[in-house]
Amino acid sequence: MSPELLTIGMFGALLLLIMLGVSLSFALGGVAVVFTLILSGPIGLFPMISAVFGSMWSILLSAVPFFVFMGVALARSTISSNLYQAFYLWSGRLNGGLLLGTSGFAAALSAMTGSCAASTLTTGKVGMPAMEKHGYDRLFALGTIGAAGTLGILIPPSVTLIVIGMTTGASIGRLFMGGLIAGLLVLAVILVYVALRSWIRPSLAPALGQAVPIGQKIGALRSVVVPLLIVTSVLMTIFMGLATPTEAAAVGALAVFLAVALRGEVTLRFIREVSHETAATTGMVIWIVFGATAFVSVYSAGGGITFMRGLLLGADIPPWMMIVLMQLIALVLGMFLDPIGIILLVLPIFFPVVVQLGFDPIWFCIIFQLNLCIGYITPPFGYNIFYLKSLSPRTPILQLYRAVMPYVFLMIGTGVILLLFPSILIEGTSYLVR
Repeated sequence: MSPELLTIGMFGALLLLIMLGVSLSFALGGVAVVFTLILSGPIGLFPMISAVFGSMWSILLSAVPFFVFMGVALARSTISSNLYQAFYLWSGRLNGGLLLGTSGFAAALSAMTGSCAASTLTTGKVGMPAMEKHGYDRLFALGTIGAAGTLGILIPPSVTLIVIGMTTGASIGRLFMGGLIAGLLVLAVILVYVALRSWIRPSLAPALGQAVPIGQKIGALRSVVVPLLIVTSVLMTIFMGLATPTEAAAVGALAVFLAVALRGEVTLRFIREVSHETAATTGMVIWIVFGATAFVSVYSAGGGITFMRGLLLGADIPPWMMIVLMQLIALVLGMFLDPIGIILLVLPIFFPVVVQLGFDPIWFCIIFQLNLCIGYITPPFGYNIFYLKSLSPRTPILQLYRAVMPYVFLMIGTGVILLLFPSILIEGTSYLVR
């Protein structure tokens, strides 16, 4: 079978199965098995299974359940609500102050959980009642929460950044630092937009109207210092090269468990719920990895990856336009597919091309990841839009689309800035990570 026909057949079948509602992991694995039998017969199953076993034994994958456990335990404890209370008290008496604090809380929660679902849903559950009480516009608040919640897969510890490192061989430390820089830049853009819009139209986000004693503000910080120090220390050991992501994640998971236990919140029910959610989330990630590994191994064995690389490198377009084209492909795919599936399917094709063209691979991967973040709030299948729908069931989905659209353009603009000024990521990740 020619590489052209293989490409059309495998990706066409994958798209059809996804449209029929088949889980991404089983769609990937099913297509891989069928085309293996077509290309090589039953004997071709052995190399495919060998490739899956190879990814199974990747030491980087063992960091996934530890980081997931950290996020789930922190989100299910009172630490998350105490953290929001601290942002609530420190948000000040400015118009939009509470929404600014809520955005900061979402970013902090992203760093603690590494999950868009956890950061978006938790932020919405603890933040929306307070903002509605003070007369904040519902759509303005929901759109901001949806956008800030996307930082869960960009700000480390991010499972998707670990998958990028596993797929490409890039430094996890540099990827984490690049994700932190890009995430903080996106957060800054969101905060500026919220502040300006609240200043222009105070009725959207009125001031709280009362001053909070400084002693009460400082007291609110005491309950969140320990968990924030845990997350910061875990990231710093990775940035400085003192520990591998797996080692740091294991120590961090134990430290988070002890921090929650010292607050008297560890019960049999807490352990059961945290363990169940950790296992379910980790299982979803791992099965997508296995399915994508099988798909890519079959596609590569049939000459598909070599064909696509040759097609990209042989295209008569400038290298910069090639980079833009690949980023646009990531942006479009993010509207329909799971980020981990996109990473495992597309980066094996794109990454060698980026290196051969002479561009910095960390810079490319972080902007690639930012485009996947944008996909979380982009119609028609943005995950965060449906999380927002669960937070506000009576709000029509079209209104939620309109609520997040300003942030889609803001995040695309941030990606353009990072494309035009690559030194922001290249120098930042080079100087701060050994």
